[in-house]
Amino acid sequence: MVRGDSSIWRAGWHFGLVAGLFLAVFSAYPQLKLLYNEGGEWNGHYAYNDIDEVAYASYLKALIDGRPRRNDPYTGRDDTPGKPQPESLFSVQFAAPYAVAVPARALGISAPTAMTAAGIIAAFLSAFLCFLLIREITGSRWAGLAGSLIVLCGGALAAGEGAIGEILGTGFSYPYFPFLRRYVPAVPFPAFIGLLLCVLYLLRTKAPGRRAVYCAAAAGAFSFLVFSYFYIWTTAAAWLACLGLVWIVFRPEGWRRDVLGLVILGVSCIIPLAAYAMMLAGRAESLDQVQLLVHTRSPDLWRFPIYISFASLVIYLAGVAARRIEPRRTASLFTLSLCVVPIVLFNQQIVTGRSLQPIHYQVFIGNYVAALALVLTGFLFFGRSGVQTGYLRKAVCASLATIAAVWGFIECHYTVRVLDEANLIRDRQVPAAERLVEYGKKTPDPHRTTIFSISNLHADDSPTLAPQSVLWSRHQHVFAGLTWQESKERYYRYLYYQSLDQNWLKNRLRNGDFVSMIALFGWGRHSDRLSSQAKPLTETEIAEEAARYGEFIEGFGKEDAADPLLSYAVIPDGWDPDLTNLRRWYALEEMERAGGLAIYKLSLLDTR
Repeated sequence: MVRGDSSIWRAGWHFGLVAGLFLAVFSAYPQLKLLYNEGGEWNGHYAYNDIDEVAYASYLKALIDGRPRRNDPYTGRDDTPGKPQPESLFSVQFAAPYAVAVPARALGISAPTAMTAAGIIAAFLSAFLCFLLIREITGSRWAGLAGSLIVLCGGALAAGEGAIGEILGTGFSYPYFPFLRRYVPAVPFPAFIGLLLCVLYLLRTKAPGRRAVYCAAAAGAFSFLVFSYFYIWTTAAAWLACLGLVWIVFRPEGWRRDVLGLVILGVSCIIPLAAYAMMLAGRAESLDQVQLLVHTRSPDLWRFPIYISFASLVIYLAGVAARRIEPRRTASLFTLSLCVVPIVLFNQQIVTGRSLQPIHYQVFIGNYVAALALVLTGFLFFGRSGVQTGYLRKAVCASLATIAAVWGFIECHYTVRVLDEANLIRDRQVPAAERLVEYGKKTPDPHRTTIFSISNLHADDSPTLAPQSVLWSRHQHVFAGLTWQESKERYYRYLYYQSLDQNWLKNRLRNGDFVSMIALFGWGRHSDRLSSQAKPLTETEIAEEAARYGEFIEGFGKEDAADPLLSYAVIPDGWDPDLTNLRRWYALEEMERAGGLAIYKLSLLDTR
């Protein structure tokens, strides 16, 4: 086929494919780095990009294994007719993991492989759809290529995070490409871009049949977002509201028809939101502990995405004043609606009185919307829509695309190495997990068999690879299997079995040990990133918590030792914990060593 005869070539889709391939490579970079570091000794594990991915991967494995939607991989407490489980953060946001788990189970793919593949596919689709969106608004495939790379490679930079902190000496390199955290927001992210694209086509199309198709597709995308990730669907809802307001205020040609279409779309979106509200009504009490809802009406104007939004608005107004941007065109008003979304996201509490971890808007979605708005206003200002030729414009776009791609590699280099050591340890522990899988085959209900794992890294990661539950891990309380008090008492047991007393705990809390703070006081006390009302622990709180732990130790008996009943202990080679208290209640029999871990069989002693 001659190049000029190719419809794909004429449409410029190959530019989108190039953008998609770049992002796919960036998504695969951590995995490739792990393979390189292992030097041919790779054991099959996935390289995680964010420490929270372990919880998502554990839930994904449970779904691949055929466990119910309301499951808890860390405690083994699944939803059954006799013992129904409440909704958790994961069971409510089920659409994204099922989108990965269903094909993975059909193809016989493991959770680690599915995590890697999901990230690569999501990265490619996000870049390709972002290219289509920018090309449709600017009329330039070159702008689409450059813009998509700028938005997605510069997302961490737009949040004031990532490699820039280490480069400037103001912080450390974290996180890696935020939108690629798996499976959220990675999986729903392309659906968000797809929603923007469908609504743009809805506004541009006059044929009733096609408008109905675009409206239905947009409603479907929104529904998927609702049941995938809170921060993305609320951003989508905020954008739709801003878009409708912009259309009513500026009234472009055909605005009545467009507003009617947006109203129909809005009504369609109420249905999934109603179902979502019903599911939330059955949520676990621990879910509120995790979410850190703050009641405030204070404005929030000091975030990087907001700075970018204001810059975009200045460029937009300058473009209108200079007659470079036509204010009543669909592309212009569509861009304007994106400019104001981050400002709305971070300041909706002025009206609602409620703020929910705005850092997630800053890192996972608001930054990308702000970057997209800046790219669109910049291209609309400096080049008229529809212009396809011009060597200067092509050269500028090619240069911008190159700079963005180079920055993408810089982000990879700096941010991936932060987790290199952890990924090596996790992969080298896979042989131990394989042995636990074999042990699980000999147990009627391996999910209710509990491991006492001293290593936080192993305890967090174990449910992704092995069927057993764990006594305690850092991410255990984000599921609904335990109440908040039960989760705390599990941590007490974790410390007690290592013969750590209340004075140890008191000193650790005084010294800011974030593991103990998270376990006993929640995620909102060790850092002000998650909550604007975060308060450091007081000496009184520390003393009271240590005293409660001391009382727990004093009253510990056989019933406590058997709840939960421990079946295995896993201890890293070279560690020498004091297991005096564990041996008081359990007989330990070393079974084998694998993956740098010693596995012990535990049997409850008869201490009557």
